[in-house]
Amino acid sequence: MKYAIIESGGKQYVAREGETLEVDRLPSSSGQAIEFDHVLLAADGDVVVVGAPHVTGASVHATVQSEVRGPKILVFRYTPKKRFRKRMGHRSVMTRLMVDSVTVPGGGKTRAAEAEETPAPAARRPAAAKKARAGKAKAARPAPKPAAKPAAKKPPAKTGKK
Repeated sequence: MKYAIIESGGKQYVAREGETLEVDRLPSSSGQAIEFDHVLLAADGDVVVVGAPHVTGASVHATVQSEVRGPKILVFRYTPKKRFRKRMGHRSVMTRLMVDSVTVPGGGKTRAAEAEETPAPAARRPAAAKKARAGKAKAARPAPKPAAKPAAKKPPAKTGKK
């Protein structure tokens, strides 16, 4: 399954091929084709390409279906001890898109191939160096502090009043 994480309107969305997606309002009409170039991550099965910050060569093609209104957000302002309460509602206009295709650049490596190429952390260091570091770490540690003695109780202070 092909999918991508795209950036639109300062927010990030997951775009899957063949599914609909609701993003913040775009200046386009129904039936118009849109291409997103700001792809942060693109995946096709085992091939996963992560951008830094964007994936070069990756894109998402979508078609505008309609404009819909998002869920209602309640805004409640309140000032304590002043008897002030104000309740308002707000619904954002969203653009519903149908994701037609996700283009993943072919230069990406699979996760399994990357794991085979990079050696494990234990394999990078020789065993002798590991033992030498372990011996130094034990010798460098300070001795534990002795337990503190319990404090003696002081007699109550005299105030001078009878």
